[in-house]
Amino acid sequence: MKNYFLLFVSVIGSVFSVAGQATQTKGIVADKILAVVGDKVVLKSDIDNSIIDMQRQGVEVPENARCQVLEQAMGIKALVLQAEKDSLPVTDEDVETIIDNRIRSFIAQFGSKDELEKIAGKTIYQLKEDFKEPIRDQELAKAMRSKVVENVRITPNEVNAYFSKIPTDSLPYYESELEISQIVAYPKAHRDAEEYCVQQLKEYKEQIETGRKTFESVASLYTQDPGSKETGGYYEVNRYSKELDPIWLGKAFTLKEGQVSNPFKTRFGYHLMQLVSRNGDDAAVRHILLIPQVTSVEIRAELERLDSVRAKLIAGTMDFGEAVNKYSNDDEHKFTGGQLLGRDGSGYLTIDQLDKDMVLMLKNLKVGQYSQPTEFTDERGRKGVRIVYLKTRSEPHRENLKDDYNRIGQRALEEKKNQVLEQWFMKKVITYHIMVDDEFKSCPEMKKWLPENTASKN
Repeated sequence: MKNYFLLFVSVIGSVFSVAGQATQTKGIVADKILAVVGDKVVLKSDIDNSIIDMQRQGVEVPENARCQVLEQAMGIKALVLQAEKDSLPVTDEDVETIIDNRIRSFIAQFGSKDELEKIAGKTIYQLKEDFKEPIRDQELAKAMRSKVVENVRITPNEVNAYFSKIPTDSLPYYESELEISQIVAYPKAHRDAEEYCVQQLKEYKEQIETGRKTFESVASLYTQDPGSKETGGYYEVNRYSKELDPIWLGKAFTLKEGQVSNPFKTRFGYHLMQLVSRNGDDAAVRHILLIPQVTSVEIRAELERLDSVRAKLIAGTMDFGEAVNKYSNDDEHKFTGGQLLGRDGSGYLTIDQLDKDMVLMLKNLKVGQYSQPTEFTDERGRKGVRIVYLKTRSEPHRENLKDDYNRIGQRALEEKKNQVLEQWFMKKVITYHIMVDDEFKSCPEMKKWLPENTASKN
């Protein structure tokens, strides 16, 4: 029973995969209790959906994933059980607020309420009902974990001791790293430009369906998607891919083979899609992307607007996070306060992870400064305007306490919290009624949960 911080994050995170889980849940005919912790049960569907969610997110699923996920789910149930015993304050209103916010986020992500319901295969009301228990458990488990580790602190001596245990040859080497945040505004194209894209796609659809042209030839000529232009708009996709726009991905699994969709909109522009083939959760499609073109008038207006935002930032009358929430329409980074994240999910970026325009913007920018609003074109061909904030810049170095104390200290603190949490579990497990399905009793992860093992600790 180890690393319950990671356990907590991974299990709780799965409750937010509404489209993947909801769609899969429809196919479950019968369920089965795999484990009991106190009066809390873990169902086979819980484990199945967690595995599905891992696959959807592109996480490598180990051979013993079901054992690990079951242990993790039992850990969450134990936290919830104790939270209920301690009467931790999680109200129905709290749960409803979280669900409402999450549903609004999904509607924004999928484009509309109807699209969300279509992809999920459930009404908004049904989705809310489905989420009540997992969201409540999430909040109770979160509150219980916080209570267990709330008094855990780390001293400089402990940070030093933690760091001294790391072999020198295992210390990471950091290239010059930067912490960067940005405010991105994509000017909205005029309605005429959007209508033009729709009409063009309708014409392409008519040409394809009448046999005058093939989808491949039209895509090769007209698509504005640089990733598929040379292949005639061709993509091979998996239903659980996390890299693709959910509306776009959902469309691939609603079409029949050979069928051409009507024009539809995503945050990238307007699309036409044809299903080439489908085999289970895998599909091959072709698509055409048209991006409504913004004019110099719209760009200039956005530059002026962000220039006034920059003036407020410099004057200190608005902080960066507030500006991001109010003015940025970059969905990818909006929930990180505009901060760009590296390949490892951290906020430390190397130069090679930045686009060329960003590198030029940073060339003369000093730490703590805000760039001038600057026009740019993203990897999808969309024109936008952005302000860049350079928070920190480091020189290349081997990890050390002087330059990386905060990063090392955070790791040391989390290790200490995990130790405290594990000790808490060891004391609590022996007080719970535990049942594990015979299929999982041989899992190494179950040893500390099984009554015959916990009894020896009394």
